[in-house]
Amino acid sequence: MSGRKKSGSDGRAPGGGGYAKSGKPRPGTGGNRRDRLEGKGPTPPAYMRTGHPAQRAAAARAAADGRPPRKAEEGRGGGGRDRSENWNEGQAARGSGDGAEVVAGRNSVVESLRSAVPAVALYVTARAQQDERVAEAVQLAADAGVAVLEAGMPELDRLTDGAVHQGVALRVRPYDYAHPDDFSERTGPTPPLIVALDGVTDPRNLGAVVRSAAAFGATGVVVPARRSAGVTAGAWKASAGALARLPVARAVNLTRTLRAYQEGGFFVAGLDTAGDTEVRDIPVADGPLVLVVGSEGRGLSRVVAAACDLLVRIPMASGTESLNAGVAASIALYEIATARSRLA
Repeated sequence: MSGRKKSGSDGRAPGGGGYAKSGKPRPGTGGNRRDRLEGKGPTPPAYMRTGHPAQRAAAARAAADGRPPRKAEEGRGGGGRDRSENWNEGQAARGSGDGAEVVAGRNSVVESLRSAVPAVALYVTARAQQDERVAEAVQLAADAGVAVLEAGMPELDRLTDGAVHQGVALRVRPYDYAHPDDFSERTGPTPPLIVALDGVTDPRNLGAVVRSAAAFGATGVVVPARRSAGVTAGAWKASAGALARLPVARAVNLTRTLRAYQEGGFFVAGLDTAGDTEVRDIPVADGPLVLVVGSEGRGLSRVVAAACDLLVRIPMASGTESLNAGVAASIALYEIATARSRLA
């Protein structure tokens, strides 16, 4: 019997521990070697378990929103992805404007509904409906034709990605961006006036710029597709409804878009504190014009500033480094509108 392998070609015992020289089986490995057991991964949440009431309710809501139902298999395996990663998979980043945004909290939801933010559905827990602010949100949603759906706390936790929702959440409709080429044609008695934003990442600044652009007769606003604020609920509120009247376009590459405008006959003026010309003295204010506004503090990026035909500045008292992007755009647009009225 000496030197003879037992129970298999590799001499290991059925438990995987092998045999000692004495011929006695060694203790098992506890499943820590090649023959270890493979688990099925974490147990998926209730709304992803086939046949579970929560899963059927989630499928019904997905059908109502026009979304494909979630697959139960997504909750297992997946290389160790957790629940939050599964939920965010395939969704756009918050604030990008690509996907449906969710506004959470009583005050935020009421303010969004008062600002006529385009919404898809209002989700409310049964207990929260007794709150005065939530009742106001329900009434505002009903008056605006927004669907009001009752949801449990776990569902709201998932919907808001763990944010403090106070029992109420509002799903905002994704914004339909225009194309930069849509602003090139002259559609009114005045030449086109386009506002382009470079590095403005606060949606409230975007909303403020859109509000001023609409007030001073601009054709549209262009924002970069990356590293820039998108049209979110915050932008809608800051625009005071102007986003419903003035389109916003997304540019894959802002520098190339500015050059395309130049080839189309536009004069591109960049707003920068280093500019030699005051904004009120723009020489071609009465022609097709693109006003480029940079972020507060950093201003225009180097490549965007180089693509401009002229850098203009707002005269300010010494000691003031920069203005808020929304304020700077408002002042510049006012000066351009004044210059156009003088030259008309």
